[in-house]
Amino acid sequence: MSTDLTLHQRRRLPTTDELNSIPWLALLRPEERARAVESLLVGDAAAGDYVCRVGKPVTYWFGVIEGLLKMSSDNAQGLTMTFAGLPPGGWFGEGTTLKREPYRYNIQALRKSVVAGLPIESFHWLLDHSIGFNRFVMNQLNERLGQFISAREIDRMNNPDLRVSRSLAALFNPVLYPGVGDILRITQQELAYLVGLSRQRVNESLRTLEAQGTIRVEYGGLRVLDIAALRCSTF
Repeated sequence: MSTDLTLHQRRRLPTTDELNSIPWLALLRPEERARAVESLLVGDAAAGDYVCRVGKPVTYWFGVIEGLLKMSSDNAQGLTMTFAGLPPGGWFGEGTTLKREPYRYNIQALRKSVVAGLPIESFHWLLDHSIGFNRFVMNQLNERLGQFISAREIDRMNNPDLRVSRSLAALFNPVLYPGVGDILRITQQELAYLVGLSRQRVNESLRTLEAQGTIRVEYGGLRVLDIAALRCSTF
């Protein structure tokens, strides 16, 4: 940790630009939006900070404004399984927030990130009063189920190129991560953490995908040229 203050102690009010980057706010009626904005807070997470930890009670529904987070858990053998990378625009933990249960996964910042939090009582108030918010959460739950099924499949893949391809495709999900667009700001080391491979092996896979015309490696990130190929190609 780069600071003595916890992420919770570093919370602050969001800026106008940060509020404008929250996708579900635009779906609310004026009175609903005003209530949500009044309760929203953001925290500046350093690389390595935990946003959520296994066994801790849920207090906020979280979203990524800037940066990159990782959702993972450790099994009984001490092996780590990564469920998802969480790039800008992604909101997560709606199932846990709905059930008010302790977290069953860890969320950790892979780099300096800005994380927004909606208090759990405000989350449930919006569920009770906002049709637009309900639709957003239902879409999230549906997409998240597909993402977790895919993560289990990726975890069993022995082909490194396939692992990298499918993991990248999951990060370019316009429903879960509307803030990504066509370019994903990610380093090869960060991608290696998410995929569970060495940086060198990830570099080889990226060169293979680039040679196929599926992606283009650019300064500070990756541009997708053929998302369908990322999701369906075989090696």
